[in-house]
Amino acid sequence: MSAPEAPPIDAVVFDIGGVLLDWDPRHLYRKVFDDEGAMERFLGRICTPEWHEPHDRGASTADSCARLAEAHPEHADEIWAWLTRGEEMVAGPIEESVEILAELRRGGIACYALSNMEAETFPLRRERFAFFELFDGIVVSGLEGLAKPDPAIFELLFGRFGLHAGATLFVDDNAENVAAASVLGMSTVLFESSEALRRALGEMDLLPGGP
Repeated sequence: MSAPEAPPIDAVVFDIGGVLLDWDPRHLYRKVFDDEGAMERFLGRICTPEWHEPHDRGASTADSCARLAEAHPEHADEIWAWLTRGEEMVAGPIEESVEILAELRRGGIACYALSNMEAETFPLRRERFAFFELFDGIVVSGLEGLAKPDPAIFELLFGRFGLHAGATLFVDDNAENVAAASVLGMSTVLFESSEALRRALGEMDLLPGGP
């Protein structure tokens, strides 16, 4: 007996940073440091991804900056810049990806966001970038106390918006997050470029231009 046919995709879930927004701490810290090597040492040893990760699960950025600045007083100004100048880490929208989001919505596909993002910065970015209004629903890790790739945040998304994993496509630039979504039964695209995403969506008949 042949396997049952997979249900058609009726919803697309987007990551934000790296897919729809060009977020990188280096956009800020290239203004703070005159030397690229010094900047990389700072980001590799002090304001590291591991230090930042709890912010995405709701930890106070102000509190963690205060503790880190106390531990590294010689870099206090640079550490506090993470909080006070955090929006300078966002260079702007990835316009081609935003257009894909708009095209999906115009084509009747429900679109959602599932983002690892600090609770403090989400309202600023929602106000700053109009494309947030295109989403049918948004789940932000810092507001939930959960972050990708934890399966619990995907399950929260499904339950809150009535999504079925097998009929939902997940787009993210982080391979670990994509793998977690796949285990839950979602279709996935590992984001590498807007052009590649458009091709993949075309092959799924979600956008014009498929085979």
